[in-house]
Amino acid sequence: MNLNFSFFFTNILLGIGLAMDAFSVSLANGLNEPNMKKGKLFTVAGVFAGFQALMPLIGWFCVTTLLELFSAFEPFIPWIALILLCFIGGKMLWEGIRGGEEGEETCGVGLAALLVQGVATSIDALSVGFTIAHYNLWEALLAALLIGGVTFFICALGLEIGKKAGTKLAGKAGIFGGCILIFIGIEIFVSSLL
Repeated sequence: MNLNFSFFFTNILLGIGLAMDAFSVSLANGLNEPNMKKGKLFTVAGVFAGFQALMPLIGWFCVTTLLELFSAFEPFIPWIALILLCFIGGKMLWEGIRGGEEGEETCGVGLAALLVQGVATSIDALSVGFTIAHYNLWEALLAALLIGGVTFFICALGLEIGKKAGTKLAGKAGIFGGCILIFIGIEIFVSSLL
């Protein structure tokens, strides 16, 4: 296993970038339920973190399975990561500059709504499987845990801020997350050339 500073730094940044959609939704959830108890707050943050951790693993499994069958795709992984992360990051950046998506706000935080929010905010994390395709199983699991842990912390913070301040920061979070994802895509691409 190659667990150096770059591994942790990259995966923590991936976690921050991927968690920004969930952070925005957490702000809205906090606003909609200002008397949310700590147990529910941890449950909501845990659902977002679980989806953010699971999606990259699903992507990693798909990519590594395909790579074993078709090793010719391996040189294209950095290109795919660059394109996907820049697309997702650019979309987040555009929506943040434009003012975000109003459809992410919900009236309640029931289990069904929470699961839909978890999937909707983590679907872009599926493409992270391309960016971690060179990891072995244990590195992929650790990366997923780092991404999930960062997401949990960010969402819990978002719920607390939302309970107090509302959704004023949601657009800025999308801009910040978009910039981070674009940076990660470029970093992965450049490091593959070196």
